[in-house]
Amino acid sequence: MAVNRYDDTRAWYAISTYSGYEDKVADSINQRVGGTDFKGKIFEAIVPKEKRIEIKNGKRKVVDRKIFQGYVLVEMKLSDETWYIIRNTPGVTGFIGTGTQPTPVSKDEIIKIKKRMGAEDPKYSVNYAEGEVVSITDGPFKGFDGTISEIDSAKGKLKVMVSMFGRETPVELDALQVKKLG
Repeated sequence: MAVNRYDDTRAWYAISTYSGYEDKVADSINQRVGGTDFKGKIFEAIVPKEKRIEIKNGKRKVVDRKIFQGYVLVEMKLSDETWYIIRNTPGVTGFIGTGTQPTPVSKDEIIKIKKRMGAEDPKYSVNYAEGEVVSITDGPFKGFDGTISEIDSAKGKLKVMVSMFGRETPVELDALQVKKLG
């Protein structure tokens, strides 16, 4: 039997994975956890994700985005056995830590990550000012430039004055449908 050179307390550890394999790795670990051999040793694997708003073809969609590309968090008691199990899961490239010793993720950091994951409504970030000139990147007015005349931060909407046929026309857009010029 190997000498346990690790801390046997329950903690979260970050493991690196091949990019795009995060969900497969977490599923694989969580399936193994279901087996009785690992009860009380490995508890859970999660891929930290948050809800984000994206615009596709002029339509607003809420999507889950990975917070840390290429990483999975695993709650476990670190021992030679659990290290070996996780390290040899297909898609895992290693533990995050100093040297060869995996370093637990701080409780504060886990709380922040879980809070970010649990946020129900994605936040709108409207980083524009009235009078600012923007370029429209999506929708029927794509390619036009305009000046912001109104901002509705709560809804993430902008009213942009676009010059068409020699006159200013107000166009209501999602803040994700424009970009700053410059």
